[in-house]
Amino acid sequence: MFLQPKRSKFKKTQKGKLKNLELKKNKLRFGQIGLKTVESGLISAKQLEAARQAIVRKIKRKGKLWIRVFPDLPISAKPIETRMGKGKGPVKYWSARVKGGTVIFELSGISVKNACMAFKTGGAKIPLKTKIFT
Repeated sequence: MFLQPKRSKFKKTQKGKLKNLELKKNKLRFGQIGLKTVESGLISAKQLEAARQAIVRKIKRKGKLWIRVFPDLPISAKPIETRMGKGKGPVKYWSARVKGGTVIFELSGISVKNACMAFKTGGAKIPLKTKIFT
């Protein structure tokens, strides 16, 4: 199952605007090497899960992986070919707001070469430009 909140105070929220740079969540907290975004945007829970699976496959389940973002923004969509009006559509998927410079994944207990290879394949699953850093 994909990441999503167990409960939320409101069923539907507005997407809002994203600032360019992240100043708090831009440093490593748990691992030795990390994957961070270069630009701002939304990452869906499916994309996060696909990236996580790709990274875990590449490192052959050695080392420890941390996910630093959580999809807590409900994205609603109306069915196609529906007339205007009659309220907001149902929640289609969950997404994470990500500013530029936010750390998405962290790895430790694995060689830097293998970690870079794993992050390269994982970063390809994310719709934003990413950067590997230590």
